[in-house]
Amino acid sequence: MPLFKAVKKPIIKQASAGGDVSPLRPRYVEKTPACIAGCLAGVDVRDWVNTLAQAEAYGRSNEQAFEMAWRKITDRNPFPAICGRVCPHPCEDNCNRIAKDGAVAVNALERFVGDFAIQKRLKLTRLSDETFPERVAVVGAGPAGLSCAYQLARRGYGVTVLEAFSQPGGMLRYGIPRYRLPGEVLDAEIGNILELGVELKCNCTVGKDVTLQQLRDEHRALFVGIGAQEGVKLRVPGEKATNVFTGTAFLNRVNSGEKVEIGNRVIVVGGGDTAIDAARVSKRLGAAVTIVYRRTRAEMPAIKPEIEGALEEGVKIEFLAAPVEILQENGLAVGMRCIRMELGAPDSSGRPRPVPKPGTEFAIEASAIIAAISQEPNVNGFGDLNPTKGWLQGDGWGATGTAGVFAGGDDVELGLVGIAIAQGRFAAEAIDAYLRGKKLEKPNLPPLIAAEKINRGWYPAAVRHERPQVPVEERGPETEVQLGLSEADALAEAKRCLSCGMCMDCETCWMYCTNNCFVRMPKGQHYKIRLEICNGCKKCAEACPCGYIELI
Repeated sequence: MPLFKAVKKPIIKQASAGGDVSPLRPRYVEKTPACIAGCLAGVDVRDWVNTLAQAEAYGRSNEQAFEMAWRKITDRNPFPAICGRVCPHPCEDNCNRIAKDGAVAVNALERFVGDFAIQKRLKLTRLSDETFPERVAVVGAGPAGLSCAYQLARRGYGVTVLEAFSQPGGMLRYGIPRYRLPGEVLDAEIGNILELGVELKCNCTVGKDVTLQQLRDEHRALFVGIGAQEGVKLRVPGEKATNVFTGTAFLNRVNSGEKVEIGNRVIVVGGGDTAIDAARVSKRLGAAVTIVYRRTRAEMPAIKPEIEGALEEGVKIEFLAAPVEILQENGLAVGMRCIRMELGAPDSSGRPRPVPKPGTEFAIEASAIIAAISQEPNVNGFGDLNPTKGWLQGDGWGATGTAGVFAGGDDVELGLVGIAIAQGRFAAEAIDAYLRGKKLEKPNLPPLIAAEKINRGWYPAAVRHERPQVPVEERGPETEVQLGLSEADALAEAKRCLSCGMCMDCETCWMYCTNNCFVRMPKGQHYKIRLEICNGCKKCAEACPCGYIELI
């Protein structure tokens, strides 16, 4: 909150100024940095990163700063250790430090803070001691469902989570390989949510073990976050062979501990995260792997470091190629006939549409084929919610149009884990408002701060701290490839934050003000302005490195 109001005065004579003065006066104007605008889970990135960066200046121990940062993150996202491993970190994509020496490594810092909390066994807490009699059912223990359950439990509601699989986690457990997300990290952060009193019922399928109507009768509200576990078929001849898998089914079986026979030569079709994960898992199972993708690397939607990891592990990628037919012998796939593609005009995704090139067919041998082109939800048992073409519908708060029933996550739209977490939180807020008769309002973010408003030259050069990786030759089936930052590197990386659009107590305005208008305040309260002696010279606004001061 600003500590003073902008005061507009007429031009006056002032002895200390020695002449005419401006009617403009400085004002603190908070802006939204790219990291906050880009955070899919809606976390105030700048706030918690600066909590780390300013630990010493504010008289905090490192451990105090780490815990404070963790509590700030988990107000919106209960999975920092998970997201610090699997999120593609769009918060970094437009960081104003990119043009200087690289974006702040927010994702690495998030993992560090999350891992610290697991190591120290920090516990999530309720918002208050108040409890409510209404019970809420959450269907699906994936990131959306668990996020919703967490936000409801901390608000004082009794929550029961029903999960069709034998363990919670959804695609986090059954779709992401353990070399990217270790099971103990997943268990720790899910367990922290359950310790708030959330009841978990696994091996419970809606439409089989319980009906949707039963859940509605027994609970005052319902959230559906069943995800999109069904892999989409290639729709080419021959794909009914027993050694042709969908990407989701293959990863599910491997992550469940099942031995999957794939032989020594695997073809993976697709260019998303599931395709890359399936390819790298197949490589770890001993197969030579070829990915067939119908566009170029520039259009691949998979996380870029994961693509690079696949290539360095020896996965081959056939770009601009698409399947035409699965070749079979005795009911088993032995290869795939493909056709070369060329890129045409953009399609509905905004990417160039791949078009087959006649006369360019070729064949690839295979002992197994994995189709990882897309996935969709299984809405059996949810017909009363009127799915549209197999997908559930929800508004910006997850409301489905059926009173008391909300939905979010991949059953509404395919998206990243951060989106699912945010949708679960929004639904929890909507359920709370629905049950308590409160009005719903999403906060409006302050205006985005442009790069030209940041004086990057004021900040010392500091090379980005990258996370080390396990060498290729040492990577086992469940060996976590990407390691974490050291404590020293994490603190140094946090100090690279420019604090775009928010005061960081750098004292620059105080140093540049020739009229001594700025009065020192305790740390965290920034400075007070003695407007009665300010002459509107603009030096403070021009010198402010983070763009927080404006003359109005």
